[in-house]
Amino acid sequence: SLSTGLDLPGRFLFATLTLMTLIAILVFIEEAIYIYRKIPSSKRSIIIWINAAAPVISTTSCIGMWVPRSTMFTDFTAGIFFAIVIHKFLMMMIKECGGQQVLLRRFENGRFTISTGPCCCCCLCLPRVPITRQTLFWLKLGTFQFAVLRPVLIFLSIVLWTNGNYVLYNLSPKGPALWISCFIGALTLFALWAVGIMFRKVRILLKCKNIIPKFALYQFIVILNQLQTTIINIFATQKLIPCAPPLSSTARGSYIAQQLLIMEMFLITVISRVVYRRKYHDLEPLECAAEEPGDKKQTP
Repeated sequence: SLSTGLDLPGRFLFATLTLMTLIAILVFIEEAIYIYRKIPSSKRSIIIWINAAAPVISTTSCIGMWVPRSTMFTDFTAGIFFAIVIHKFLMMMIKECGGQQVLLRRFENGRFTISTGPCCCCCLCLPRVPITRQTLFWLKLGTFQFAVLRPVLIFLSIVLWTNGNYVLYNLSPKGPALWISCFIGALTLFALWAVGIMFRKVRILLKCKNIIPKFALYQFIVILNQLQTTIINIFATQKLIPCAPPLSSTARGSYIAQQLLIMEMFLITVISRVVYRRKYHDLEPLECAAEEPGDKKQTP
């Protein structure tokens, strides 16, 4: 364990980051109890899953910080959980619209704009797709495939790693790490694309549900957990992060990424508690849809 060789400032930093992780866990537990009591059962589990993303990533980063040899397992655990959360966020947007049937009625003549990030933000010539049961199925499949295939690929990586064939920072074309990472990256882009398409359509309707701040928090988790960590690991692989014995460049890069994630996920956990802790019974999303049948009956 690295902690045995720490000086006084290092121990203080470790203690502070560990305390932040514990506070994040306690904040999440308190929020989960509130959601369980106040939120309808149809949305309860989805919202708890999404709120758990930041404290879970913070916890895995804290374990990896204290036990450096566990970094691969903690990163894989956070990756699997994050893949599930992306699918849950798409399902939450559908649930907040009243479910699939109500969403289809609401946007009966609407169209999805598929020229959105991260895949097709520059392809403005792409046609707009009608909102049907089939297009909703493809959007849900876009995130569901990530929630299923990423754990499978991570399991394959662990099997290869235990056999000595998988080296996390060896990105040569002859090794499996490069190809598995590229495939996971492509799956990630398709999943984020599906969420982006749905958000672009429902953001005005669900503005009263605080969907824009919720989506912003979700985007921050994506950027910090995926992009930030990848950039730091690339810098470490290229020796741009100097080694500091007993840490090599790659180990120090992983060490820095974990410490940053603990602080960032702590802030996101606290902000999520504010954003999601709303009076949901005051924010019924489809009141006008419920009033339409009554209006039609009164019309002579």
